[in-house]
Amino acid sequence: MKRILFVCMGNICRSPMAEGVSRVLAERAGLTSILELDSAGTHGYHEGELPDQRARKVAASRGYDLTGLRARSVREQDFSRFDHILVMDRQNLAFLHRSCPAEYHPKLGLFLDYADGLALDEVPDPYYGGVEGFEKVLDLCEQAGRGLIAAIAKSSLESTSDR
Repeated sequence: MKRILFVCMGNICRSPMAEGVSRVLAERAGLTSILELDSAGTHGYHEGELPDQRARKVAASRGYDLTGLRARSVREQDFSRFDHILVMDRQNLAFLHRSCPAEYHPKLGLFLDYADGLALDEVPDPYYGGVEGFEKVLDLCEQAGRGLIAAIAKSSLESTSDR
């Protein structure tokens, strides 16, 4: 079982969009039995809330349902529980590096590292902008999500062929 945690600041825009997209892509790839996905925020501003209304609307327009997700903060046990903790931007990555035990630092990385051919490595925060920012975030989540799911599928194939 691979466990992936997506992280942004408040867990109402970028990380739930990344989780929702990756969940659908994993289902399409037949990987749900070997994959656990979740999302969290570095700050508890929106604890227990649904993803932002604009995120839900943009996601739904492309077939991703975020209504079952609720914001939560990163917990200490997340560092040991998850295999990969994929962060949306460098500011939140730095925050996690400071709060994460050193032994788990190799689990931390940027989500866009899975998106080939991009000139950027951070998913911009759309919170203070309009719906077009959420569309851009969804585009980036789809691109990185495809790369992530492809990497997991390849890893899964390699581990089964080693048996």
